[in-house]
Amino acid sequence: MGLKELIYEPGSVKGEAVSKVESHTPKIEAPNKVKAGEIFKVKVWVGPHPNTVEHSIRWIELYFEEQNRPFNPVLIGRYEFTPVYSEPVVEAYLKISKPGRLIAIEYCNLHGLWESSKEIGVE
Repeated sequence: MGLKELIYEPGSVKGEAVSKVESHTPKIEAPNKVKAGEIFKVKVWVGPHPNTVEHSIRWIELYFEEQNRPFNPVLIGRYEFTPVYSEPVVEAYLKISKPGRLIAIEYCNLHGLWESSKEIGVE
């Protein structure tokens, strides 16, 4: 079994996981198109979701898959969260020169890995 089979995505989940899509899929807020080389903000969050020691989002990773780049995707950052004290919300500031796709992966200690993505164009 490869890593891809271990990650849940909306539209491909089955069984009990279907009821977890809304509360576990990372949401990505970013412009649809940016100017080459200019800084823009990306916000990624998960929820509503419990935030207890027994059940919480432990980390979010953000990647950028640049169009026509070998060795994709590039890890932008990994953000770890402490249950109870922190919330699974991340703001990152990026600068890209080519279009591509943002990919967010989050880990819930009870329900595993969940992924979403968003295309970003460049002017």
